[in-house]
Amino acid sequence: MADSMMSKAATMEIPINSNGDSRTMAEDDSLEQATKIHWSLKEKDLQQVMVSGPNLNETSIVSGGYGGTTEGIIPTSSIKGPAIRLNTNFVGNRRIPNEGQGSNMHLTNSSSSITADEATRGVAVEKFDIVKKWGLNTYKCTKQMISERFGRGSRTVDLELEAQIEVLRETKRKYENVLRLARDLTNHFYSMVQTQHALGDTFADLSQKSPELRDEFGYNAETQKLLCKNGETLLGAINFFVSSINTLVNKTMEDTLMTIKLYENARLEFDAYRADLEELNLGPRDAVTIARIEAAQQQYQIHKDKYERLRSDVTIKIKFLDENKVKVMHKQLLLFHNAISAYFAGNQQQLEQTLKQFNIKLKPPGADKPSWLEEQ
Repeated sequence: MADSMMSKAATMEIPINSNGDSRTMAEDDSLEQATKIHWSLKEKDLQQVMVSGPNLNETSIVSGGYGGTTEGIIPTSSIKGPAIRLNTNFVGNRRIPNEGQGSNMHLTNSSSSITADEATRGVAVEKFDIVKKWGLNTYKCTKQMISERFGRGSRTVDLELEAQIEVLRETKRKYENVLRLARDLTNHFYSMVQTQHALGDTFADLSQKSPELRDEFGYNAETQKLLCKNGETLLGAINFFVSSINTLVNKTMEDTLMTIKLYENARLEFDAYRADLEELNLGPRDAVTIARIEAAQQQYQIHKDKYERLRSDVTIKIKFLDENKVKVMHKQLLLFHNAISAYFAGNQQQLEQTLKQFNIKLKPPGADKPSWLEEQ
């Protein structure tokens, strides 16, 4: 029995190994334990990754095989060198990495493009609002104009001012007729003076070539030259008359009529917004309608102030125009009368005195043409 126990103990002490070495048992056990610990750590790390993601500051680098000692584990915190920052910014739906100077420049360019887009959008919205207001104002004015044409809408009338405007328009039409006739007279008279000048030159030439009629041709040549000289003086007076009437009609009166047009447009806008406000006041008084009435009241007041301001401007301009017209026409009619009378009376001295009286300077012949030095 003792032999059997000894053989059993010997059997338990001898491990079953490929080489029969008993020292490998502890190593195999430590290897198996290290393997289990390693895989358990791997599973824990994998679960931590799935839950919270990797943390680079806690990552270790393992050197060696399974069962290696802690001497082969190098923590990343002990590695010296520049750290790598993984930082990302999001602008809209785009991810912009913030790595160094290049990423900062890209972020600046993106911000600049966003600012430019916002500015462009703001300009577009502003233009849309302008077009919207213009369309609404045009609609209201067109509606008011049609209502007035068909006698269904009321209009604001200043009887005294309307009468003055009508007189001004009639006066302008008459002065335009005077201006047209004065220009026709200038053109015809200029043609006559040019004919007299040519006729005087022809008489002078015949006086030299016809000895038997030298005196007769000579008298007529001198007469035509004198008439031509007086005609040029009269043309200077008529041209001054035409220029002054043209300034009065096409500048002074036209400026007043432009102000009148602005006044009439303001009157139409004022009546359009007045009718709109009256229509809103006749409707129900709920919260929405009250807000619309307040907005219409503001627009009505704005256009009322504009209408009254332009009405005052028109009244002042018509008053000054009447005063200026009397002064200008008094001077120009006196000039025209004296110049025509002196010319057809053959009074050269009085004709020249008339031009000096009104400070009219005649241009010498050929003054309109540039000199040969200016042409070079």
